[in-house]
Parts: sequence; C-alpha cells; structure tokens
Amino acid sequence: MSTPQEYIEANKEKFIEELFELLRIPSVSTDSSKKQEIQKAANFLISQFENLELDTVKKFDTPGHPIVYAEHCPHEDRPTVLIYGHYDVQPSDPDELWDSPAFEPTVKNGLIYARGASDDKGQSFTHVKAIESFIKTGNELPVNIKFILEGEEEIGSPNLVPFLEEHEDLLACDMVLISDTAMFAEDQPSITYGLRGLAYMEVEVVGPNRDLHSGVYGGAVENPLNVLCEIIAKLKDENGVIQIPGFYDNVIPLTEADRTAFAQLPFDEEEYKNTLDIKEVHGEKGYSTLERASARPTLDVNGIWGGYQKEGAKTVLPSKGNAKISMRLVPDQDPKQIAGLFKKHVESLAPNTVKVTVTEHHGGHPSVTDLNFYGLKAGAKAFEEIYDKEVLFSREGGSIPIVADFKRVLGVESILMGFGLTSNAIHSPNENFAIKDFYRGIKTSARFLELLPEYSS
Repeated sequence: MSTPQEYIEANKEKFIEELFELLRIPSVSTDSSKKQEIQKAANFLISQFENLELDTVKKFDTPGHPIVYAEHCPHEDRPTVLIYGHYDVQPSDPDELWDSPAFEPTVKNGLIYARGASDDKGQSFTHVKAIESFIKTGNELPVNIKFILEGEEEIGSPNLVPFLEEHEDLLACDMVLISDTAMFAEDQPSITYGLRGLAYMEVEVVGPNRDLHSGVYGGAVENPLNVLCEIIAKLKDENGVIQIPGFYDNVIPLTEADRTAFAQLPFDEEEYKNTLDIKEVHGEKGYSTLERASARPTLDVNGIWGGYQKEGAKTVLPSKGNAKISMRLVPDQDPKQIAGLFKKHVESLAPNTVKVTVTEHHGGHPSVTDLNFYGLKAGAKAFEEIYDKEVLFSREGGSIPIVADFKRVLGVESILMGFGLTSNAIHSPNENFAIKDFYRGIKTSARFLELLPEYSS
C-alpha cells in the first residue's frame, strides 16, 4: 500500500490532465448564455466525487446555478472539515489581451495560463485530489470530509447563504477549509487570517431626456457626466480619507501589535511599484502600503461610462452617466449600513439639475480568524513540512463574504489556505497558476488532514 504523498507524486500528469479538462469549461456565472457550461462544470465535479465512491454525492439545484455537495464521514470522534470552493469564473474579456485562449490551458515557464487556473478551479481542485490520494491508496481518511462547491461566487453567491441556512444540519462541521486566497510571496507559504468585507454600489445620474448637441445646449443644460465626476471627486479628500459621514464609526483601529506584524512581513515596496509600473503608491495618509491594502477600508470606482465612446468625435451632451463603486470594509463595518450611508451621502451631493439613482448590488461582511484556533495551527504545520519554510500570517484586501456567513450560520472558523499568488492575474487577461503550487497544494491539503487529529486532541 502506497502513502497518499507517494500517490500524489506518481499521478501528477493525471491530475494536470483532469484540471485542464475542468479549465476548458467556460463556466462564466455572469453570462446567462453560459448556463449549460455551468452545468457541465458541476457535472464534471460530480463525476470526480462519484469516482471516489464517497458516502454522499449530490447536486443541489438553486434559483441560480447548482451547488455540488459531497461527503465522506467515517469517524464519530474526529473533526469534520467542510471544504468550500467555487467552479464559476470571471468573463475572459478583453480576449485580445490574452497571449493564449482563455479556455484552452497553456503551460509556459511552469505556469498554467487559463481563466480559473487560480481563481478558483485550480486551487479548490487540490483538495479533491488530496482526498483521492487517501481513497485510491486504501488509506483511511484521517478526518471527516464534506465538500460544498458553488457556481455563483463571482456574482456574490446570492443562493449560498439561503442554502447554508436551509441545510445547517447537513453542513455541520468543526471548521471550513478554503483555498481562494494567495500566498504572501512565491515559495513563501502564508495563511490569511483576515479578509475585508464589501459594499458594491452603482450610481446613475440622469439629466435631459435625450443626448443633446453640446454646442446648442452646452452651458445651458447640466451635463450628467460632469455631475457624476464631481460627486465622485467629493467622496475622498486629498489624504485618501473617505468623506461619507459615519463611514469610520465602527472601524476597529489597528493595534500596535497589528502594525508590528505588518511591518515584519517581507514586503519590498520598490519591487511592488516596479511590478505595477507605477512611480508612487497612493492611499490613506498615515498607513503603510500593506495596511492600506488589507486592513483599512477603501472606496474605488470600478467603472464609469456615458456619452459617446466610439472612434472619432461626436459633440454630444449625454443624457446620463453611470459609475460602479466598491467599498472594501474592515471589522466591524456592516455592508448594509455602509451602503445606506453611501446612498444618503451621494444623494445629498446631487444638484437639483439632475436625477440620481443609487443601487446596491451586493456585499459581504469582513472576517478575522482566531490565530489560536487548532485548525489554523495544523494548517501552518502542513505548509511548513511541504514548503520547508516557516509560515507567515497575513490579512488580505480581497473579500470572500461567505467566510463571515460560515461563522454566523455554522458557528465555525475558516482556514484560508491559499496556494496562488497576487501576481496570478485573477480577473484579468493571462490568469495563471504555478504547476509546482498545484502539486504542493495537493500535498499540503493531504498533510493537513493527517495532522488535524493530533492538533484537535
């Protein structure tokens, strides 16, 4: 009988081929024309679990895209780990900026280039293969395992929380394992213990009932795009401080210990600027780049449009302008409250010459995991053994809203064991994932499961 680690080493090519099969499926959740592709991706995962002959394998239909569930729980006296991931992906456009087709996995310089390679098909698939390494070698799973893989993460998981609440007993566990974050640096394993929340808004400013000739009407009729830009400019001051009344009321300030921990992380600001091809960093005055990017709230325009945008010139005074704006939140900010404050403030800034509509799209709560949690310690030990390097603990600027919901509904901590890198270009052209980290991810997951019983006793 071989060990799980030996099985992983012997089946590397098979694992890559299977991952490529999953990556070829354009399971774009934001595109209604891709519903069949979403189903195809879900069915692929169902077949993977059925091949492992787990206790339960089931596809749950939702008002949106399906949720794939699987479990194998042979123990009454050992921890139960719920593994969460998502099989939906972002759109690939602009496709012309990809060096190779987004849904045809291509390997270059040890990297897999494909949409979903890192976010989140490649990372979540590591755990499927880790479970396989026990079952196919005849080794008993060291702990109980449950999987929940959704197809709507990239659209805010609208049906996942109702599913959690409806199936609380089915999903009962001791912790949630998630691989949808990044390591701090290449070959530097890290565990994310904090995530920012999110409030995502849209602002529409409407002026005249149609586009107007800017020569005939310019100077006499309000330009909605001008108003929109003026409103946006007033949302932050010159020091990067957000000007929405009440925005910072519930923000928990960084402690000296927090700031010391950030300062100890091996961060090279010059390299950071060079990688992004920028001359200077920018953000809230009084905080370091790492603090701004992961532990302080933000407000950013994600998109702005209106008027004539095609080739050449068209002298038009547009009838309306739109912008999408996201706010990243930190403990203890509430996304619903922040959305309300944003709406009230934007409406107060609008002159009577236009009509303003503020729409809340989706949001999520911030979260912080207890650093003394035994599951976190087992995860750190597994990382150290596989990567042969001490693990760092960091907070991340992105949002995984479901983490706070797992805590609220199931009452458990989440372990954010990311194997990707911030340089993986997730949500962008040429998304990639290192082959070595795909393999090391599988090995780390398997080792984590082996170590967990020791740390739980």
